[in-house]
Amino acid sequence: MTHCGKDTAKNTGSFQRRKKADGTRAGGPSSSAPTLIWEESVREEDLDAVEAQIRCKLPDDYRCSFRIHNGQKLVVPGLMGSMALSNHYRSEDLLDIDTAAGGFQQRLGLKQCLPLTFCIHTGLSQYMALESVEGRNKYEIFYQCPEQMARNPSTIVMFITGTSYLEWFTSYVNKVVTGGYPIIRDQIFRYVHDKDCVATTEDITVSVSTSFLPELSSVHPPHYFFTYRIRIEMSKDALPENACQLESRYWRITNAKGDVEEVQGPGVVGEFPVISPGKVYEYTSCTTFTTTSGYMEGYYTFHCLYNKDRFFNVTIPRFHMVCPAFKVSTA
Repeated sequence: MTHCGKDTAKNTGSFQRRKKADGTRAGGPSSSAPTLIWEESVREEDLDAVEAQIRCKLPDDYRCSFRIHNGQKLVVPGLMGSMALSNHYRSEDLLDIDTAAGGFQQRLGLKQCLPLTFCIHTGLSQYMALESVEGRNKYEIFYQCPEQMARNPSTIVMFITGTSYLEWFTSYVNKVVTGGYPIIRDQIFRYVHDKDCVATTEDITVSVSTSFLPELSSVHPPHYFFTYRIRIEMSKDALPENACQLESRYWRITNAKGDVEEVQGPGVVGEFPVISPGKVYEYTSCTTFTTTSGYMEGYYTFHCLYNKDRFFNVTIPRFHMVCPAFKVSTA
């Protein structure tokens, strides 16, 4: 287990839809107003032409979706979600049909796989299997990562993200429209929040959401990378004299084997945030496991601003991190 020492503080922004003449606005995670724009729909004859080009049939649900839209050109932010740490940024575009067809794979390890997404920062893609080959189920969707210790260099690890295009796409859209994924500075971030992962101590509530990063993970050697986002909020009904400042943090990190690591230190993200009635502080950090799952829990120590001799601990609820199902290709 490794707990990352670098955290990133972020402020929550609102999502705004904007129309621009050129349809795009590029920028990194600090862009002030990135634009999320669909390309125009695809004609049936163009979908037929793609099938002829790649010599594989596209699934009906994929064809139906692209009769409504044509994904995105390669822009930032991507419609299929972002992830940002202090030294790592990912934002996935939903590929337009021509770019997807151009990236259709016939090489060993990814034979007869169509890319659905692409991140211009990391090179990461999600692929859809158009045939049941190399250990994949037909129409299964997955992230591909190299199998570092395989004798065959074409062998890959596939972290499964969907069993069909319809299931994969509608599941993502439902999380966006129901608030399951937060929208931060006009970008969709793929953090999953467990509604039970909330703890309140006195007037302060701490909640946690998590995400798995396949591009920073490996199966052999086992290295499963997770990021988590912490929200600390003081009730707006709290008394003004209850304002306090975070002094330190304590973590108890447990992997699937029961191995425990304890981490403690001053502040968070190199900061010592002040929390007062109605105020919110959020930050992100990360951890790794040598097992496919694990959990963290702990507490923050605060001192009262109006009674500096008073210190108290605020519970961080236990939150679980689980690697998605994966397969190793049989190429």
